[in-house]
Amino acid sequence: MARECSVAAALGVVGEQWSLLVLREVFLGVRRFDAIAEATGAPRAVLMRRLRTLVDAGVLARRDYREPGARTRQEYHLTAAGRELQPVLTALMQWGDKHLAGPAGPPLTVTHAECGAPVRATLRCEHGHVLADTGREMQARPRA
Repeated sequence: MARECSVAAALGVVGEQWSLLVLREVFLGVRRFDAIAEATGAPRAVLMRRLRTLVDAGVLARRDYREPGARTRQEYHLTAAGRELQPVLTALMQWGDKHLAGPAGPPLTVTHAECGAPVRATLRCEHGHVLADTGREMQARPRA
């Protein structure tokens, strides 16, 4: 029997390449279907399924908009649950920057808007201790 696991449940929502790329774009302020399709390169049918999954899971919300003279369409906005995925995407980007970026370096830099310092995802316990990225300082305990 497979282990009950929150990682597996989360992957059911965001564990597909196109879902993460959609989230990247929405975090960057891209909210309309055509712009998301262009920025990600996702096939339209795949993108429609990914957006539906993210909306159904409460990660994104649809909002109507209408350009003058055009029909009403929908754009996508992060919900509170969606915004909580920012550290996950930041950690994935950090890992990619460290292990996969070519000689030109990372394609995107994320900085703190107020001071300009680079942003990093870190592991921190609820008492404020910063843990190494290796995970060696953590313990996992199954539910009783």
